Amino acid sequence: MNFAREGLTFITISALIALGAFGVALNRRSWPLWLLAFALTLVALWVAYFFRDPVRSGERGDRVVISPADGKVVMITEVDEPTFMKSRAVRISVFMNVFNVHVNRYPVSGVVRYVERKAGKFLNAASESSSMENEQSSIGIETGSNKILVKQIAGLIARRIITDSKEGEQVRQGDRMGLIRFGSRVDVYVPIGSVIKVKVGDVAFAGVTVLAELKNP
Repeated sequence: MNFAREGLTFITISALIALGAFGVALNRRSWPLWLLAFALTLVALWVAYFFRDPVRSGERGDRVVISPADGKVVMITEVDEPTFMKSRAVRISVFMNVFNVHVNRYPVSGVVRYVERKAGKFLNAASESSSMENEQSSIGIETGSNKILVKQIAGLIARRIITDSKEGEQVRQGDRMGLIRFGSRVDVYVPIGSVIKVKVGDVAFAGVTVLAELKNP
């Protein structure tokens, strides 16, 4: 299995701590220490599991917008998007819990025209207000005649957003876009008139699930 490069330090440290605990337990022959070492091993395994980075493949094309994140679709709503699209848009929100893959992927191919990091709060990422008030990173992509905006939003536990995007960069649909540590949300804004292919409650997979079809590619 592949692992996200941002997680290698965490994986190594947690593994060393677990190994050290086993060493102490073996030296002292203490059952409480053996139990502690076992618990720390479970933590180390979970850390490795959290930072997994599986290869993803699925439908691709100029018309489709694929999910940038694993998780549950928690909101689909029409909103104003004044920063990049500068128009009304449909926002599709995908909430990631601590057991989802947290590597984010580009929903479309195109050129990155807008990157902005905004400091903010750490409210529950599933709430409506988190889209505006939480710490977040926005990536605007120009694809054909359309503009697509993606927001990586921090949550109650997520305190570190990693965005690989740079303005002027040519990006490819399904490629890695970044990562958010320990639970969060990703919003995708698509133009009005797009055909939405998911509904609230659906489970989405980054690089696989089609969220919408663009009216004019």
